[in-house]
Formats: sequence, structure tokens, C-alpha cells
Amino acid sequence: MIIKKLGCLVFWLIAFTACAQAQTDTVLSLKDAVGIALKNNYHIQLSKNYTTVAQNNVTLGNAGFLPQVNGTFTTTHSIQNTTQTRSDGTVNVIKGANNASTSYGPSLNWTIFNGFGMFANYDALKQRNELSQVQGRDTIQSTIASVIETYYNLINLNEGLKALQGAIAISRTQLRYANDKFQVGRASKLEVLNAQVSLNTDTANYLNQLQQFKAAKIQMNQLLVRNLQTNFAVGDTIIVDDKLVLGDILSKAENQNPAILSAQINKRISEINLKQVQAGRYPQVSVNSGYAISNSQTPAGFARSQDTKGFSYGLTASINIFNGFNQNRLERNARIGIDNANINYKQITLNVQAEISNLYVSYLSGLDLMKLGQSNVDVAKRNLEISLDKYKLGNITPLEIREAQRNYLDAQSKFFAAQYQSKSAEIMLKEITGSINIE
Repeated sequence: MIIKKLGCLVFWLIAFTACAQAQTDTVLSLKDAVGIALKNNYHIQLSKNYTTVAQNNVTLGNAGFLPQVNGTFTTTHSIQNTTQTRSDGTVNVIKGANNASTSYGPSLNWTIFNGFGMFANYDALKQRNELSQVQGRDTIQSTIASVIETYYNLINLNEGLKALQGAIAISRTQLRYANDKFQVGRASKLEVLNAQVSLNTDTANYLNQLQQFKAAKIQMNQLLVRNLQTNFAVGDTIIVDDKLVLGDILSKAENQNPAILSAQINKRISEINLKQVQAGRYPQVSVNSGYAISNSQTPAGFARSQDTKGFSYGLTASINIFNGFNQNRLERNARIGIDNANINYKQITLNVQAEISNLYVSYLSGLDLMKLGQSNVDVAKRNLEISLDKYKLGNITPLEIREAQRNYLDAQSKFFAAQYQSKSAEIMLKEITGSINIE
């Protein structure tokens, strides 16, 4: 009797919790979830900042095209004791002579040619900006994919909870009939205990599934960057896009996959790096000018004070004649860098194609299992209904009704798993091709 009351208490607690949640939880749509993530997610915010920095760096001044203008101010003082012996033999002694010198003014230095290095620098800055933008879009796509996958995982787990609630209801019915038959002497106590064990097992399975569901909710709240204990409800439908074609996916990935695009940009950066190194073989030419105002006081000198002001200008040219063969070494290394970038591009392309192929197999397998699984669910449900009716009439054993129940749960579980497998593969394939949308 105690076991029976305990089973009733657990069942009604589960039912009350599910009912209360259904009444109070706000339904979070997939579109709203993605919108919140795009606004709040920390990875996206950091990515936007990195992209802005890379964009800010693309300037002519940062590349070395523009002159440098500096203003300087210098003042020096000294106190000296001086003894001067003149040509006529007389000696002049000056004690505590205060020498002072002050100069100030603007100066300009402008490198007008550095072996085309400034052009290579500017191209490199633009490529790094483009690379940052690709990585930023990848972060956004990856975040959206995580939100979508977590959302559909919640639907999958929630449907499993519903199925387990149905199993608990059936086990309770079985327990009730076993008790009724025991009361009138048509069944043994063993049958009642077996029915109670079945109910307890189904309840434990439900609680385990509920724990996974709550963990997935925490994961979703983490992606949305909000209170991890925020409660919400999700939809109940998973629609799989069954129109994906392998050839189209591979073609899109070649032009849109972030990893492949990044490898292409790194190839261009390595080629630009060689140009930057080769600039060291050319002359470096710069012009300089300035305007200076200076004043000096030298009590022990021929002129006690001197004021000057005026404009200065000049040109400087230099060329590397020999630097210990380092120029050749740097160029060889830069060419190896180009070769490595090409190899990396081919490797990444192959990896992406392999990943797409594996995901597409999983996608097609999930579609096939969905079709088979839906048919199995219908058959298993009908078989359970018939078995339950026979059990009420006493025409089958408790083990047979339990087997029918297990078959129905197994069919539901496999259908949900196939549906989620196919949807998950679809999401990842679209993420790889940078073509995720939530419509």
C-alpha cells in the first residue's frame, strides 16, 4: 500500500509540474531566440570589436604613405669654470659661466619610396580586414547554428518527455488493473509488484529525461546571455528540409565556407609578405624639412649669444648592399610561407569536403529513418492499444503488455532521434556553406 501511495505521489507531482510549466512558461520562438543571441552573445560582440579594429587599421598612414611631422623643444644649461690662454700669452679666467641653449620647431620626414613596400603594406591591411570580416560572419553563423540546434534539441527532449508521460499513464493503468484483479483474487501479489516496478522505472526514465531537458535550457540561456534559470517553453515541431543536394552544398562551400575563404585570404597575405620582404632590395628614399628657432648663450665663447631661425630641407637615400645574406634567407622563407599556405588551403578544402560528405550521409540516413520510424510508431501505437484492451479482459500477461509498451516507446524514441539527427545534419551543412536562415 505504501509503494502504491508513493507511486501515486510521484505521478501527480510530475503531472502537476508539467501542467504548471505549460501554464506559466513563456513560449520562446526560434526567431526570437536567434534575435536575442545576435544582440547579447559575447562571442558576437567580441567578433564585432575585432572586425572594427581591423577596419580601422586600413589607412594610408598605417601603410607608410604619409609623412611624419613632429614638433620638438630642447633646452640645455651648464655652469662651467673656464680658463683660456690666448695667442699673445694672456690668460682669461671665467668662473661660473652659465651656458644655455634653446631650440624648437617642427620637422617633417617623408619616405617617398621604399621599394613598393608601402603598397604591399596597404594590400596586407586590406586582406587582414577581409579576413576579420570572414571570421566575424563565421562567428555569427556558428552562434546561430548553436541556437537552432539547441532549440531543436529541446523540442526533441520535450517530445520524449511527452512520450514518457504517456508511458507513465499506461503503467498506472496497468497497476490499477493489477490491483483490482488482486482484490478479487484473479491475480497474485507478484503481478501487482511487477506493475509497480514498471511504473517506478518509467518514472525514473522521465526524471532522467527531465534533467537533460533542464540542462539544455541552461545551455540555451547561456547562448542568449541571460539569467541561466530563466524558464521558457519551446515549440513542438521539427521540420526537416529534405531538398538538400550534395553537389550544390559542395559548390556553395567552395565559395562561402569561412575556413576555405580564410585559407584563400591567407594565401594572398603570404604572397604580399614576399613583396614586403623583396622591398628590402630597393633603395629607400625620404625627404625631410623643418623650421627651427634656436638661442644659445656662451659667455666664454667668441660670441656671447646667438639667435638663429630658418627653414631646412634635404633628401636621404640608402640601399642595402650586404646584410649577411639575410635578404636571401627572408625571401626563401617567404616563398616557403606561400607554399605552406597553398598546402593548407588544399588540406582545409579536403577536410571541408569530407565533413560535408559525412554529414550528408547522416542527413540522408536520418530522412530514411524518419519515414520508417513514423510507420513503426503508428504500428506500435496500434499494437499497444490492442494489447491494453486484451489486458483489461485478462487475455494477455503483464509481460506481454509491458513488451508492447516498450516497443511503442522504442519506436517513438527512434523516430525522435532520426528526426533530430537529420535536422542537426541539415543545420551543420548550412553552417558550413554560410547559408543558415530561420525561415
